[in-house]
Amino acid sequence: MAKESMKARELKRAKTVAKYAEKRKALKEAGDFEGLQKLPKNASPVRMHNRCKLTGRPRGYMRQFGLSRVTFREMANQGLIPGVTKASW
Repeated sequence: MAKESMKARELKRAKTVAKYAEKRKALKEAGDFEGLQKLPKNASPVRMHNRCKLTGRPRGYMRQFGLSRVTFREMANQGLIPGVTKASW
């Protein structure tokens, strides 16, 4: 389980990325790289980190499911993910 502070930090980054998305796009199209440097560092979507939707685990993230590998395996064993059998992974 991820710390609540880490989850909150990721949410804050997501809000900052959304806030500056249009401004970043306009600056990139104009070629104004000095203007891009003046934006906050967390305004870049590259700084976002994928996390498991259930546990918040940052490692072993499976983008197709939005889960970590550990959570995916547990849910698959319980039969909660349709179309996945033990022999398929």
